[in-house]
This record gives sequence, C-alpha cells and structure tokens, in this order.
Amino acid sequence: MYPAELVKPMREDLTKVGFTELHTTADVEAAMKKEGTSLVVVNSVCGCAAANARPGARMALQNAKTPDNLYTVFAGVDREATDLARGFMVPFPPSSPSMALFKDGELVHMLERHHIEGRPAEMIAENLADAFNEHC
Repeated sequence: MYPAELVKPMREDLTKVGFTELHTTADVEAAMKKEGTSLVVVNSVCGCAAANARPGARMALQNAKTPDNLYTVFAGVDREATDLARGFMVPFPPSSPSMALFKDGELVHMLERHHIEGRPAEMIAENLADAFNEHC
C-alpha cells in the first residue's frame, strides 16, 4: 500500500476531469453492470502513468465522442477492486497503468502498459479517441 498523501495528486489527476474512483469490489461490480460505454483506467505510481497515461486519458476526453462512464482503480492501493477490474479485462494480463473500454460490460478496446510506456500522451489520446469514435 502506498501512503494516501503520495497517491492523492495521482488520483486527483483523473477525478478532477470526471473519473469516478472504484475503491471496493462492490463499486467495480456496480460499474460493470452499467449500460453504455465505460472507460476504466488502472492508475499507478509508475512513471509512465504520470508522464503518459493520465495525461493521455485526459486529452482523449476532448474528443467529440466520449464514454458514458469514466472509472479508475488504483493498482497497489485498492487491491481487491483492481483485481476484480482486471478480471473483466481478461484475456489481457494485469498491467499498470492500463486502460480498457467496455460497451455494455463487454471489453471492446484495451491499452496495456506496453502500449503506453514510451509513447507520448498525444499518441495515447489518439488511440483512445479512435476507440471512442468506433464504440461510443
């Protein structure tokens, strides 16, 4: 577990633009039952999350089409919630950061850590925007 004061600004990086935090397995279960499109960001303290993933997710929300629901779980903090969210992302192995787009509870697009690491936020945003345009 990371100290709350360490992860607070990392959490706020997403919540300030409309992401809802999923802290418990009940939160994840309720979120995954919602109709429509949902973006789930597995947040982390990893450097690529700060440099690329969170800014890329925020930039993607400037697209004309966006998901109906925005959620985030924090790897290494909300362990059970993160594990359950990752269970919905199978067959992809757990990675953080990562981003998954769901439509009516079905996984339709996935960005794993290796798709994020070393790529600029603009490229990540473009990838997400393309998925939003196709599925939202």
